[in-house]
Amino acid sequence: MKTIAVLTSGGDAPGMNAAIRAVVRTANSKDIKVYGIERGYSGLIYEEYAELTRQMVSNTIQRGGTILKTSRCSEWNNPQGREKGADLLRRLNVEGLVVIGGDGSFHGAHYFYEENEIPVIGVPATIDNDIYGTDYTIGYDTAVNIALDAIDKIRDTADSHELMFIVEVMGRHSGFIALEVGIGGGAEEILIPEQKSNLEDVTQRIFDGRKRGKRSSIIVVAEGAEEGNAYTIANKIKRLSGMEYRVVVLGHIQRGGSPTSKDRTLASLLGSQAVFGLLDGKKDVMAGEVNKKVVFTKLEDSWEKRKTIEKKLLELSVLLT
Repeated sequence: MKTIAVLTSGGDAPGMNAAIRAVVRTANSKDIKVYGIERGYSGLIYEEYAELTRQMVSNTIQRGGTILKTSRCSEWNNPQGREKGADLLRRLNVEGLVVIGGDGSFHGAHYFYEENEIPVIGVPATIDNDIYGTDYTIGYDTAVNIALDAIDKIRDTADSHELMFIVEVMGRHSGFIALEVGIGGGAEEILIPEQKSNLEDVTQRIFDGRKRGKRSSIIVVAEGAEEGNAYTIANKIKRLSGMEYRVVVLGHIQRGGSPTSKDRTLASLLGSQAVFGLLDGKKDVMAGEVNKKVVFTKLEDSWEKRKTIEKKLLELSVLLT
């Protein structure tokens, strides 16, 4: 193998640059040329690329976002668009592709491989941590720490004004961020998609806390919670209780910022292992880390098999709130 390519796709996640850096430096150490594809799959279709060298990825490991940029490309959803990308890679003599992204990106990578037989290896990078085949995804730890820092600040204001705050964190289909942030931030209630919630019970528990002398409360809500988003939940609780509230939607602030040490290390490990996987002849798989060991999971399994919330953490969240 003499030439590979790397791209970042879908939502950005802190640590993507560390993964790009690892791909480039690992490949270069084996005398392999690396092309960086810009703006995800769109770059394959519109031929936006550049050769990446060791020097070009210097001083990037600490940066958030992605130096290759990213986008969501509707044209990649059809075989004709994917054929354009394959044609470019063949003209560049690319023998393997590393895709850094989430499950949507892996869908595109899987179909691309099936149709064009260019080896593809995925590297899981999404703050939601909802990809099967790895204990943690790149960006998750940073997002949790950003949200936790915000909740610590919000609690100061909640206590000062004796108010209830409903804080919405990312997680349209999963509650990993909300659960960890809620436990770490001492939230009074945590609402996530994986667990059925009764707002009448939630309201009653908040009332009970007030009777015990608790004058403020924080409810952490995943954006995909069963009862709705933070504003919907806040309005329902007000109708049930009459209590005043404030809503804070953390939104895209969770995606940005310098990645934590944990995310930098994970991204470096998986980016490097993706290159070694290509050299070993692996294809249509994702590199992940399970129980401190690198594993390769079929791309299809990464989205077809559901990654579940740890039952002990669910039990703990009920016990401590």
